[in-house]
Amino acid sequence: MSAPLLQVRGVSRRFGGLRAVDDVSFDLHSHEILGLIGPNGAGKTTLFETISGFLQPSAGSVTFHGKDITGQPAYRLARLGIGRTFQIVQPFRDVSVLENVIAGVLGPNRPVADARGEALAVLEKVKLDHRSSVLARNLPLPEKKRLEVARALATKPRILLLDEVMAGLTPAEIDEIMLILQGLRRDGIALLIVEHVMRAIMSLSDRLVVMASGRKIAEGPPSVVANNPAVIEAYLGRGRHAAA
Repeated sequence: MSAPLLQVRGVSRRFGGLRAVDDVSFDLHSHEILGLIGPNGAGKTTLFETISGFLQPSAGSVTFHGKDITGQPAYRLARLGIGRTFQIVQPFRDVSVLENVIAGVLGPNRPVADARGEALAVLEKVKLDHRSSVLARNLPLPEKKRLEVARALATKPRILLLDEVMAGLTPAEIDEIMLILQGLRRDGIALLIVEHVMRAIMSLSDRLVVMASGRKIAEGPPSVVANNPAVIEAYLGRGRHAAA
């Protein structure tokens, strides 16, 4: 396998006496889908915030494409090629779907006409091109989730961090977004996905990283991780694991 696109080494994040992320390391390669799973409170979103520049790590390092990006702010990381979505979708409610994506495409001295074409192409990737003129506030939740992905894609990321993009969706809606994510991988975008929908994350991921109480407790192919005693215990508890 080629050199990692993203390297996370010994990353920790403390809040006072609480160590929300504790010495976590992993790699993400080009064209890879890496799932990040664990029980509620495991530290997954805090790790996302640290990697994507919204939080400073208390220790450790993050390297992207061979460059140390530890502690750089989110806007700089977005320019380098790291995009992300958020658990709670917050589009620009009072403008159209298309205008939401144009805002991500636009750069310094960039004509809006050029950005419009790129934004429409992004909307096509997430199957929202037919909704381009709709106000974002009028979209149902599944389409708002896809708009969140589109806004991140507008920045032309090489890595896309997806935080519970399937939460609250029906099985059919989950299947649809899984197809979209598989298409993004074929386009050359590496995906790091936090997700609680186990059917989806087990099917999508090439590898899984499992966190519990801020620490990485397992890493490997989904079929191997699913049978790891530490993972079973983290999800079911010691007593139920022993009974199983």
